[in-house]
Amino acid sequence: MDWFVGLGIAGLVLLLFSLIFDGVLEGVFGGVLDGLFDGFLSLPVIAGFVSMLGFGGAIVLGTTDLGATGATAAGVVAGTAAGWLTWKLSRALMRDQTAATPRGGDLVGSSGSVVTAIPAEGYGEVLVYLAGQPLKLAAKSSGPVARGAEVWVESALSATSVAVRPVER
Repeated sequence: MDWFVGLGIAGLVLLLFSLIFDGVLEGVFGGVLDGLFDGFLSLPVIAGFVSMLGFGGAIVLGTTDLGATGATAAGVVAGTAAGWLTWKLSRALMRDQTAATPRGGDLVGSSGSVVTAIPAEGYGEVLVYLAGQPLKLAAKSSGPVARGAEVWVESALSATSVAVRPVER
């Protein structure tokens, strides 16, 4: 029983190390291990297999009269299933693509409202919506713009400031 529990704990420790030191082993050996721990032989898959081999074997050994051979067989089956599920989940996560990150140029042409009045050739604050999310930015205008006025973004000056013009009514 102690061997099986030890294998289960060793698998969890291996999983912890693979999450913390992801890719470090490949870099340590100067590219010799490139691609070795990818796919079905990845460290999380191996860790899942070893953990379930140990814990599954311990459960079978403790709850049935199958003995060490039966517990090992049941552990191998459980470990193979856990390894396969880990492999499938990691492949699905690696294929998941995110949308492009919004840039300052994406604000050009959007409307907003003035939160803090903008003096002539000075800075105030505007509230604009980018991808449905409110974004408060510093704003500069060629002329004064009162608080609450609607404005159009003409250009992005930096990551946190824009040039605006009041909407003509």
